[in-house]
Amino acid sequence: MLAPLLIAALAAAAPLFAHASEGWWGLAPCELCLWQRWPYWAAAALALLGLVLPRRPMLLLAAVAVLASGAVGAFHVGVEQGWWPSPLAGCQAPRGSGGTASVEDLLRDMPLVPSKPCDAPTYLIPGLPLSMAGMNVIYALGVAGLAFGLARRKEAS
Repeated sequence: MLAPLLIAALAAAAPLFAHASEGWWGLAPCELCLWQRWPYWAAAALALLGLVLPRRPMLLLAAVAVLASGAVGAFHVGVEQGWWPSPLAGCQAPRGSGGTASVEDLLRDMPLVPSKPCDAPTYLIPGLPLSMAGMNVIYALGVAGLAFGLARRKEAS
């Protein structure tokens, strides 16, 4: 009974912490940052379903959902490191059109809400060269591993 609650709490903690860090430290999320949050919410819901449905399959599905967030996080780390570009239009830094546009044209084309480019890593801990996307990969692997382990236990069936 505790396994689904634990996994749901750990899964929900990641996007809640990310959202809180925006207010506490004024961090701006990029589009890939936001994409990393949705699988955690799905994992929390799946884990909670393990309270009323067979626990083992729900914990396994929750683990897969958490791994999906880790996969997006790993992709995001690659974008941050310049290994590949992001295919998302919202991840690109606004650029001028080579001096051919007027200031009015540039202002008109600006988004209403400024977005952070996905290739600009956010470091939470000064001196630690691990971005929040990298921390998400590590956290996702840990939570998914725990969920897989709890699903394997005899009483999780």
